[in-house]
Amino acid sequence: MFKNKVLMITGGTGSFGNAVLNRFLATDIGEIRIFSRDEKKQDDMRHEFQSNMPEVADKIKFFIGDVRDLASVKNAMHGVDYIFHAAALKQVPSCEFFPMEAVKTNVLGTDNLLTAAIDEGVKTVICLSTDKAAYPVNAMGTSKAMMEKVIVAKSRTVSPAKTKICCTRYGNVMCSRGSVIPLFIEQIKAGKQLTVTEPKMTRFIMSLDEAVDLVLYAFENAESGDIMVQKAPACTIGVLAEAVKELFNAKSETKVIGIRHGEKMYETLLTNEECAHALDMGNFYRVPADKRDLNYDKYFNQGDNKRNILTEFNSNNTDLLTVEQVKEKLLTLEYIRDEITNIQ
Repeated sequence: MFKNKVLMITGGTGSFGNAVLNRFLATDIGEIRIFSRDEKKQDDMRHEFQSNMPEVADKIKFFIGDVRDLASVKNAMHGVDYIFHAAALKQVPSCEFFPMEAVKTNVLGTDNLLTAAIDEGVKTVICLSTDKAAYPVNAMGTSKAMMEKVIVAKSRTVSPAKTKICCTRYGNVMCSRGSVIPLFIEQIKAGKQLTVTEPKMTRFIMSLDEAVDLVLYAFENAESGDIMVQKAPACTIGVLAEAVKELFNAKSETKVIGIRHGEKMYETLLTNEECAHALDMGNFYRVPADKRDLNYDKYFNQGDNKRNILTEFNSNNTDLLTVEQVKEKLLTLEYIRDEITNIQ
């Protein structure tokens, strides 16, 4: 389905963009456009792929721009068939202190992207959201929740035959930029204590490859306006820290530093309200968009007495992994295997 097509990735120099390039570049895809605002990261990525995959590196095209600027988004979008929208402010503490910056990128930036995509006739747009958008308690999650509302609302304004717009929601991606596992490894290398916010805190965990799988599943199976959720396992932060220590044969002590600004004890991927109409797709949940219009009178006497039997899907009631299971999952990551080799 991607043969000779043009794929654009916003925020493409991040962990997700690199994972997509590694997955797609050697296929028969026509072109992959990396759209982001950091020229240094783009230059680093250009050199990395020219060095590692020279035979196909010319398929990558780089565009400097910012989703906050509608004109720069439109300039990069001519001839694009599909978009994976990963550009976002993702750090909970920084969004907490600068919430309007999160709004500008995550909410207004997404609106800009979708406006341009509809105008340019892009066939499919998959937007990446987060578990923090469900029952949000922090600025990052709230901005992502509003991003999801923008996505669903925009999907109502255009025929899916012209532009299909949908969203994926997932939890923590292991070893992604700014995540805790690389921090633990750096602390081990430096002979420092491992800093843990709260050992009993639970978080969903998935690999970058699984994140790409979810986006591709949404690409093939979602309908316009859908939110797609992957059934992910979880673990406590204490178990995660212990698994990393055991993999690296570290004797480091663990220091509990307390919950940071805007953090929750557990995250939710599917709310109780969404469970009322979510569809179980096996390894995924599909949350269809509410297709009703603003004429509420039609719906006053049409309530659903047969509520779905699903209940809230969160990181406390999913499969909680043991230390050994987390170690096994971590060892599937090339980054972890390389770091273990280097430290030895």
